[in-house]
Amino acid sequence: MQKLRVASFSISIDGYGAGPNQSLENPLGERGHELHQWFFPTKIFQQNVLGKSGGTTGVDNEFAENGFKNIGAWILGRNMFSPYRGIPNADWKGWWGENPPYHVPVFILTNHKRGPIEMEGGTTFHFVTDGINSALEKAFDSANGKDVRLGGGVNTIRQYLNARLIDELHLVLSPVILGRGENLFMNLDLASLGYKCIKNVSSDKAMHLIIEKSTNT
Repeated sequence: MQKLRVASFSISIDGYGAGPNQSLENPLGERGHELHQWFFPTKIFQQNVLGKSGGTTGVDNEFAENGFKNIGAWILGRNMFSPYRGIPNADWKGWWGENPPYHVPVFILTNHKRGPIEMEGGTTFHFVTDGINSALEKAFDSANGKDVRLGGGVNTIRQYLNARLIDELHLVLSPVILGRGENLFMNLDLASLGYKCIKNVSSDKAMHLIIEKSTNT
């Protein structure tokens, strides 16, 4: 059965998944890059994202690699694709250059219609204006029986959690206190929604938490 999965989503000790004031200069928000210090050195980041050789192996890399396995499509919130607000910049094709690291269809939640953008390496960006359920249906249909990965950002994950549509949530607790930004857990009762932590594994740089939705709730 297909699943909607969140993988390798980093949060601070105080629950923030992004820093404040996201911009072209700070795509992760102010100090947001500090949440991902566990990920940047890994082999999969160095090779799949930067196109370089080398990189670290071990616990962090294993969890990061698992997040790309059996993924047939992605869903991203608007802010994950672009720093621009309002009518989209027609020249903007994402943060990742001509060959984004997805290599499958990617569905962007937005309020503004835009035609699909075909990129190198098999990535096509589709823009969905009729809500999270529609995006999920389109992603499942495009995934050829594989799972769909929900990339974020915080607000998008919160919407899918509140709707109990996420089957598996891999959070990475980074040893950072941001103090402000976008808080994943604000006014969100995961226990009442039927989610429970089934696994936790620590590395030198982070703690990996696997949270699943109960089928009995």
